[in-house]
Amino acid sequence: MAQTQRKHGTCKPTIFPPTLITVWETIPVPTPRPIRLLIRLLAAGVCRSDHNLLTNEVQPSFSKQHFTLGHEGCGEIVGFGSALTPNSTSCQYKLGDIVALLAVPGCGDLETCEECRIGEPQLRLTGYRSGIGMDGFFAEYCVIDVRGAVLVPRNVSPAQAAVATDAVTTAYHAIHRRACIISSDVVFLFGLGGLGFNALQIIRAIGAKVLVSDVKQENLDAAVELGVSEEDCVPVGKGVREWVEERGWSGRIGVTADFVGTEGTFGDAQHIREFLSICLQAGRMLCVGTLNHENTVHMKLAIRKRLDIIFSYGGQTRDLKEALDLIAQGVLNSMVSNGKLEDLPKVMKALEEGKVQGRVALLCD
Repeated sequence: MAQTQRKHGTCKPTIFPPTLITVWETIPVPTPRPIRLLIRLLAAGVCRSDHNLLTNEVQPSFSKQHFTLGHEGCGEIVGFGSALTPNSTSCQYKLGDIVALLAVPGCGDLETCEECRIGEPQLRLTGYRSGIGMDGFFAEYCVIDVRGAVLVPRNVSPAQAAVATDAVTTAYHAIHRRACIISSDVVFLFGLGGLGFNALQIIRAIGAKVLVSDVKQENLDAAVELGVSEEDCVPVGKGVREWVEERGWSGRIGVTADFVGTEGTFGDAQHIREFLSICLQAGRMLCVGTLNHENTVHMKLAIRKRLDIIFSYGGQTRDLKEALDLIAQGVLNSMVSNGKLEDLPKVMKALEEGKVQGRVALLCD
């Protein structure tokens, strides 16, 4: 059974599925294993996936029966496992360093682990997965494999760093490593939520042209504030395929980036007619959003258009490092609002009702 929140040494609310009833629990400070760090948490981001883990009837096969949620974290190093020596070849960190926490760093076994060997450690099912079936970051303390820690630049806040570990890193990995978007691309972006708003900024930083669609006017307004032309935003309620035709974008869009994942967005991405005109390269459909568990591929259409349907999941420490650098440089500004750890039940409810814009980071006292 997933828990959302734990406090060490004092009692604080914990929410249990499926009713989201709040109870109280106290747990001991964890002891780090040999290659893990003990972290005093400063901030933890709240993700739609946290809500899904609470409410899904079927949990991942590797899940513990009872665990703490939270997979976006930032904190201060306060302890080292027995195999780690601070400021050495075994560990580049020292006590007091502020680090962002990558929830799924893989197992690190390059000899027997195929996922880690090919450079996709976030796909490893048997490695530690903070907050995803195993204890995570909605607590005062946590442990993290040293390979999952990334030093936070001085001018990046704990809230920004926490959110960067997933909401930014996942978008960065998808855009740079999977879809390989370049400055000459024209990209149609579906969704300006927690990940999509960051994706928009990453695409713009590359220099690519981006067209955007979202069901909320406030998200489109935020895109315009970033510098996106109103003419490049699909009006709320307007059909995407119709808009593409009317605006003369048929035959000019090379990539669709779906950060929603509904039947509507997945269908629109396949049917946008611009892909019919691509000659030098096939159209790319980047799929990141997972609001629907299943969507339908139009096989004949996809084959005739030579579509590359690209799925992306999570990211790696190099993505997190580069994402934090973009934030430090002022190139990327995540849409983050702050709360307290005690606010988690209220934030979960707001997520369920679709009332959260961007991301919420819970600050730990």
